[in-house]
Amino acid sequence: MRYNILFFICMIAVSAISQPTLYKQLQTKLIEVKNGDTIHLPEGTFSMPGSLSLEGKQDIVIIGAGMDKTILSFKDQATGAEGMKITNSKHIKLVDFTVQDAKGDCIKVQQVNGIVFKNIKAEWTGKPSSKNGGYALYPVQCQNVLIDGCSAIGASDAGIYVGQSKNIIVRNSKAYHNVAGIEIENSSYADVYDNEAWENSGGILVFDLPDLPIKAGTQARVFHNNIHDNNHPNFAPKGNIVANVPLGTGMLLLASKQSEVFENKIINNRTSGISVVSYFMSEKPIKDSLYDPYPHNAYIHDNTMERKKQRATMQGRMGKMYRFKLKFGKNVPQIVYDGILDEKNTTQVICLYNNNTETFANIDASNGFKNISRDAKPYQCKGKSYEAVKLEWE
Repeated sequence: MRYNILFFICMIAVSAISQPTLYKQLQTKLIEVKNGDTIHLPEGTFSMPGSLSLEGKQDIVIIGAGMDKTILSFKDQATGAEGMKITNSKHIKLVDFTVQDAKGDCIKVQQVNGIVFKNIKAEWTGKPSSKNGGYALYPVQCQNVLIDGCSAIGASDAGIYVGQSKNIIVRNSKAYHNVAGIEIENSSYADVYDNEAWENSGGILVFDLPDLPIKAGTQARVFHNNIHDNNHPNFAPKGNIVANVPLGTGMLLLASKQSEVFENKIINNRTSGISVVSYFMSEKPIKDSLYDPYPHNAYIHDNTMERKKQRATMQGRMGKMYRFKLKFGKNVPQIVYDGILDEKNTTQVICLYNNNTETFANIDASNGFKNISRDAKPYQCKGKSYEAVKLEWE
């Protein structure tokens, strides 16, 4: 049986109890909560001087009065790396509240089977800054992840990030003023749909990276999204892999496997609508012998792509590449492929089919950009479509 715990504070109580005391009361609730309980957060803005943590629990709901009605502010956070951290748990639901200005990540969830973010906002309220935390919503090493109706704003890495996880749905959500709006990394069976990503440096990323416990992801479906105007200057701290993402990137598939990108609106991203590249484009050394740095089987079809007639970014190393090596001028292609082939794998790297106003370039990066080709015909084909993700628990 599920019991309700009402963490209730009326206006009179707020004036009588200090904010640190409120924080201690809530953290105590998170420690003492019984499996199957619901914790209700009241309406109001509450200052949290330290991290909130939940560990080793099952079938817990934490619910506020509404996304913009219950606000946990970590602006004056003195202890802890995250705003909220949930670990080693099962079947956890976070519903109807906001987490602001955490010292590090806003909400980190690790090793949880069954995590729901529903109508959650995670944000940094000032201007985008490299001093902001890396991730707003950050499930990692999880299974059965649902992110639905959420907002992520101001992350110096990725607003909505799912890493090293399996069975994932990200839908009906908004991400803006992040370096990366939405990122799926080293994860398998992900559906990313009906989202809006705008005014990030890069809208939606699907990455496989080396030196991680889970080596490779597979089958990310990215569809029915509105990915537009992702032209914000990149403000990631130096050394981060996303610091290499050039402003003006709609979607970036980096060493991804079995990705399907379809029926998206990809509009006014000045550097590329969709880029499909190997890890070699990062110019970082590869020490992980089990890592496959090449993209495979990217099926890109039925997308609507538009862009203004303007030059790509001139910022950073990628900007210099566009200016001095690619020399596209204002005729920048919607789809860019680095052309770096895995000689041991002869499967089709890209299949392009029925994209509206599609333009393309193989930039021949493996040969110093000597033989850039704008011919998309070798890549016109029907690839493999994948089944919808089914969560084992929601």
